[in-house]
Amino acid sequence: MALRSISIVSIPVSDQDRAAEFYEHKLGFTLVADNPMGDQRWVQLAPPGGGATITLVTWFPAMPPGGVRGLVIECDEVAETLERFRAQGVTVHQDGVEKAPWGTFFTFEDPDGNGWVAQESAFPA
Repeated sequence: MALRSISIVSIPVSDQDRAAEFYEHKLGFTLVADNPMGDQRWVQLAPPGGGATITLVTWFPAMPPGGVRGLVIECDEVAETLERFRAQGVTVHQDGVEKAPWGTFFTFEDPDGNGWVAQESAFPA
């Protein structure tokens, strides 16, 4: 049995409704599941282009809301994505797109301060 891929990434949030609204309506993720899970809720969303999904978690004491940094999401037209995010009120850290040997990117945060990188790779994945 071999490992194949990352399937789900847990994102620690303080309010699952607020976070789901952000990921679905500002970033364009699709709600995959919103189900009771004992005394908790399982809220899972998929990015528009596929790949690993995220689940919005509130139950891991070692994962405080806003404690995730450096999650990278691939995008097309990174400059247009930056402007769209700004127009939608997403907290973006740069005035413009930054260039690096691996591609162009900008960083942004969700409502809890979890840090993301939106990048357009310079080479195929």
